Amino acid sequence: MRACGAALAASCLLAWACGSLSENTPTEPAPNSSVAPAPSANPNPTPTPIMGAPAPSATPTPELTPEPTPEPNLGATPDPGGSAEGASECGIPTPPPLSAIKVKEHLRAGDAWVLDSTPLVGPDPVYCAQIGFKDGRSMCPVRPEGNPQRAACELYVTGRAADTGRPGPTWRLDGRFCQGRASGCENHPDNQYLLVAYQGGTYQACARSGVCGEVAVGN
Repeated sequence: MRACGAALAASCLLAWACGSLSENTPTEPAPNSSVAPAPSANPNPTPTPIMGAPAPSATPTPELTPEPTPEPNLGATPDPGGSAEGASECGIPTPPPLSAIKVKEHLRAGDAWVLDSTPLVGPDPVYCAQIGFKDGRSMCPVRPEGNPQRAACELYVTGRAADTGRPGPTWRLDGRFCQGRASGCENHPDNQYLLVAYQGGTYQACARSGVCGEVAVGN
């Protein structure tokens, strides 16, 4: 009986020891939410830019090119039947249309006459005054005698002769070209506005436009 009691006492002691050990074993602390997280490897991260649509570029306003101001044309337009040749050299004021060709005997030389022709424009008293004729005339040459523009202005309104191609009128004797002494007349060797006449008759000087002047010689 004593042996059984001793064994029972030992078992109870062992059970008490195990229970005490289980109750006094420390447990791991619960994580503290107030602990700061570990710092990042990049303490100052650069924010990634948000790319949007590119801003539209301003379209420059095209500069307006001013139109050239035309030079005033102080004269009239040329006769449609005349020639535009000589216009730039003639300059301003531009002669009005050819209206007549004055033909006269210039001089007598032996058995021949020298005839002279002068293109006339108008009636335009304003133009005549502008180029230097201050006497109130309305019909005048394209430029005064000796003016360096006169030859070009005469070419502008008269054109070239049909037979020689030189600047000046086409001469005819009784409707025929002047082709030498045998024909009764010939063009002056130096100036298409002059003619050498060897016989009497009606001489005519005509511009390209059809405007003509004439004179009777030897009557």
